[in-house]
Amino acid sequence: MQSQDVAQPPAPSSPAGPVVDVEQAEAALVEHYPRLVRLAYLVLPPRLGRSRRVLTAHALAQRALPRNRTASPVIPAQSAGAHAAGGAQRPVSGRDGDPGYALVRLQVLRTALEAGRPLRFGAWPRRSQLPALLPQVWGLKLFPHSGGADELALDQRLSALSGPARAAYALRGLERLADEGVCEVLAAAGAADPEGALREAGAVPAQYALLDSPEFDPCSLQARPTDLMRRRQHLKAALAAGAALLVCGALLGLPGEGWGPDGAAAPPYARNPAAQAALDPAKLTRVSPGAWRSSARTDFSVWPARGDLTGDEALLRRALAVWARPGGTVQVSATPGTPSGGPAGPPQLLFAGTVDAARVVILHDGLRIARYAEPKDGTQGAALDFARVDGAGRAESGAVVLGRTDGNVRYLTAPWVRKASERDLMKPAAGAMDLTLTDGVTGPLAGPALRSGPCTSWNVLQLADGTGTRLLTDLGELVPARLTAGRPGSPGEASRPAALHGWAPFACSLGTLRSAGVRSVNAWAFNEQRLPDGSGSAAWVCTRAETWRGGGARVLAQFHTPGGAYGAVTAKAENVPACGARDPHVLAGVLWKSEAGDWYLLAAGSRDTASVRASGGVEGSAHGSLLTAPAEQGARAELKGTLKDGRSVGGLR
Repeated sequence: MQSQDVAQPPAPSSPAGPVVDVEQAEAALVEHYPRLVRLAYLVLPPRLGRSRRVLTAHALAQRALPRNRTASPVIPAQSAGAHAAGGAQRPVSGRDGDPGYALVRLQVLRTALEAGRPLRFGAWPRRSQLPALLPQVWGLKLFPHSGGADELALDQRLSALSGPARAAYALRGLERLADEGVCEVLAAAGAADPEGALREAGAVPAQYALLDSPEFDPCSLQARPTDLMRRRQHLKAALAAGAALLVCGALLGLPGEGWGPDGAAAPPYARNPAAQAALDPAKLTRVSPGAWRSSARTDFSVWPARGDLTGDEALLRRALAVWARPGGTVQVSATPGTPSGGPAGPPQLLFAGTVDAARVVILHDGLRIARYAEPKDGTQGAALDFARVDGAGRAESGAVVLGRTDGNVRYLTAPWVRKASERDLMKPAAGAMDLTLTDGVTGPLAGPALRSGPCTSWNVLQLADGTGTRLLTDLGELVPARLTAGRPGSPGEASRPAALHGWAPFACSLGTLRSAGVRSVNAWAFNEQRLPDGSGSAAWVCTRAETWRGGGARVLAQFHTPGGAYGAVTAKAENVPACGARDPHVLAGVLWKSEAGDWYLLAAGSRDTASVRASGGVEGSAHGSLLTAPAEQGARAELKGTLKDGRSVGGLR
């Protein structure tokens, strides 16, 4: 990314310090560019959206270069423990006391605060309040990698702060400035009430280490396409405005007569035989009700078409048209790694019918499940959802979400499902409550609620067919995730009594997996450890969530003490083979406090671990897969293990 823009010199009210050459400022800007962009990203208002915040943060950092020699601002020493003798003033110490860094940092902060101020009627907008000319990215949306639950919670808290308060929090956390230095920098950047901003920032917990996570790194980005259909429409409009109108007229023609209205679909795109066939409801694939009994495959491809509106061609036409080109009023969502473009040919119809207050159509094209829903009363507000289901077997193709209303979920089940029940995963002894099953549609099931308070229940769907009983959990997507339990590579169904009791303390951890494209979650009790105070034995469990796209697997190591209602997450990782079929080994540790107030490091590896060693804040070693060592509160240790075959294994982080 490049920009030819230059920054204004610091405000005249800032005391003059060493004169900084343009070359010195440029060197500081290039050297510390990722930190400056991260600072701008944290200060910019969240209402801009993550993609625009990324580009705006880069633009502000690139425009921080002065036009000519400029005096660096001077304020009191701000680093904790680094106060100048006698209160003398010195340059704004940035990275290693570089006045060039102090200059560009102040300019980035000033423009980021300006960008967050609302536009006023009758006043000329500041340059930072307008969309940046450079850098620009065409055809892609860029946004930082997602962090964990802690980073998400911190981002939500920061979004509720004012711009100066976010700047104060970032200066404390990223720049390690003391409060005096923060106030001086905010004042130099044009903040009206630095002390008030400090007080407001103080209401947010000081989780400064999280500011270095990928959640707030606008230099390490993910890319997703923009609205592909809309881009195609814009290209058509541009071509139609020029001399190419005569050449492209045939491609831009409307579909033939007899198609009827397309509801919430966007204007039609270029005429293409395959695309036209995919929009014809008469060419939808419909499977006979008994096909699954004799088919070599048992997955979504053998589901019959069900519902009371399978003969409503107008509804099916609208669903196909919206899938091919969703209009501006359509809410589109897709699980990670799922393309949202139109079908390559006529898809398979799984369901068309009335579900609560909506008309719903479920379609399958071999790779994806697509759900179209429109209000039954004819008002606007259609929705289009996608979920990837390639490679699904009998266990993963047991149900699809038809709709969610008032916290309840209705499912469409596979034709081989004989019985559907509702079960609270946190109460294994409570049994399952039967659900009505009408033409494959279940009665309403109370879904796992999104709560801000304590997690007290986690309802799952239990399905029984001729081959066994399975548990599926709703994670906010079209296809529920399958729950299993046991050693990786050979897990069993989570519906077994022992597995139900093993899952109960860890059910609430499933909330961290929402909207991640999860295919299945396995819980493995990899070890058990006696507590050093003799109060019983604690269970070590790792849960691994596999995704439909293959990558992005998430692993949690959890620790459960006797009598505790919940398991505690001690480590988490993403895209690692640990606790999986390819590497069924895991090593994790936790600082544990006994009832007597003594602290211990407890560590456990899978049972094929020959020895465990801790170093760093806690020193200790043990033969076998368990380690108990005295520790101090807040100590940090590095864990290493050796397997019985001589291989090394590191602690899960």
